[in-house]
Amino acid sequence: MRTYEVRTYGCQMNVHDSERLSGLLEDAGYVRPVSGEDADVIVFNTCAVRENADNRLYGNLGHLKPFKDANPDMQIAVGGCMAQKDKGEIIRRAPWVDVVFGTHNIGSLPVLLERARVNSEAQVEILDSLETFPSTLPTRRESAYAAWVAISVGCNNTCTFCIVPSLRGKEKDRRPGDVLAEIQALVAEGVMEVTLLGQNVNAYGVEFGDRQAFAKLLRACGDIDGLERVRFTSPHPADFTDDVIAAMAQTHNVMPSLHMPLQSGSDRVLREMRRSYRSERYLGIIDRVREAMPHAAITTDIIIGFPGETEEDFQATIDVAKAARFASAFTFQYSPRPGTPAATMAEQVPADVVADRYKRLSSVVEQIAWDENKALIGTSVELLVAEGEGRKDEATARLSGRARDNRLVHFTPGDEVPRPGDVVVAEVTYAAPHHLVSDVPITGVRRTRSGDAWQARASGETERTHGQSSGAPVLLGLPTIRG
Repeated sequence: MRTYEVRTYGCQMNVHDSERLSGLLEDAGYVRPVSGEDADVIVFNTCAVRENADNRLYGNLGHLKPFKDANPDMQIAVGGCMAQKDKGEIIRRAPWVDVVFGTHNIGSLPVLLERARVNSEAQVEILDSLETFPSTLPTRRESAYAAWVAISVGCNNTCTFCIVPSLRGKEKDRRPGDVLAEIQALVAEGVMEVTLLGQNVNAYGVEFGDRQAFAKLLRACGDIDGLERVRFTSPHPADFTDDVIAAMAQTHNVMPSLHMPLQSGSDRVLREMRRSYRSERYLGIIDRVREAMPHAAITTDIIIGFPGETEEDFQATIDVAKAARFASAFTFQYSPRPGTPAATMAEQVPADVVADRYKRLSSVVEQIAWDENKALIGTSVELLVAEGEGRKDEATARLSGRARDNRLVHFTPGDEVPRPGDVVVAEVTYAAPHHLVSDVPITGVRRTRSGDAWQARASGETERTHGQSSGAPVLLGLPTIRG
């Protein structure tokens, strides 16, 4: 049997696409390699959003060339946003690549690999639009207890810094019944947490003309027995309506956490970014969310050094960050993306100025996050025990889990050691800027169907693979979905 490895760059949508790529390959008879052995097929699922994405891709392809020369039967495939953008350029720059496929045709990968092998020539297939919603494809879920569920793909916005709409296309929405059927099937398999995905997730329903479709979908998730946690990413502030806030607050299994990109606190910069909201509206949403859910944790994305950003603009971002009191913030130094309007704008901010502002903002948001975490010392938090998340402290045998508000907590197990997917309650004894710690041993474990599913999968993979790697595809950088 031929073996495969998927290497993933980019956002949560790419991670979920990689689960589909893995499912397609395994459905076609491929397996994962024994630990330490090279794969017969290596698939790069690429991102075009992060800085120097092309340099990283072509650097990795160059690293594989000697292996390809030594083993001509090895195959290399490149998909995702970079493939959609560069198309045949990838084969020109790296002629040892066998397959290039785009964001709209991931389902073609097994056929393209076989065609390249039989014909002994590279195959390039890039569709201009989505023909079939990818959730209909086989999927190898990387977690037994938590799952991504795509409710839409593509984006109708025209943010000047973002290349995603040109690579993912216009927004396409799944019908609510299809989404709920997938979630119900996942719960039947043992999943207890789902994250609803979309480039602009709260615009869901625009394609079939229902502006309240996203709020209705959240409420419908509350009627699914066994589904304990529901999250979503990434919403756009311009589409964030009060019916969504009410659905979050009133639906028992929708978690009190919200990741909502700010991008800039300057209204002038937001106009230049074509972000159709202003700082007052953004802070108003946060105020209403906290009024409905006082303990909600709110996180964000911020871009520093957008073309023309002045010190006054930067200070406006600092002011909004202080007012919003984010539980965490992903801060990015702006870098031009070919093909975006911002890349050709005048007044590109000097790199040293951008780096200085990035450092100053990071210091502010980290201190705020630390203060917010310190306020939780002495409280008890319900944790969904995680697999391979955070860092195990061998000296104290700490495990890790996610609180309902999505904070990462390292905790000390008691006599009964929980499995990934089980639920525990821990007392917070220490706070750091990016995580919490519980040094008090937990007193009980709620063993769940999700924990059973994890245990069955772990046992089954050990028996089936006899040492074969059962880890997730390699993740190479994970920013949030642009929104």
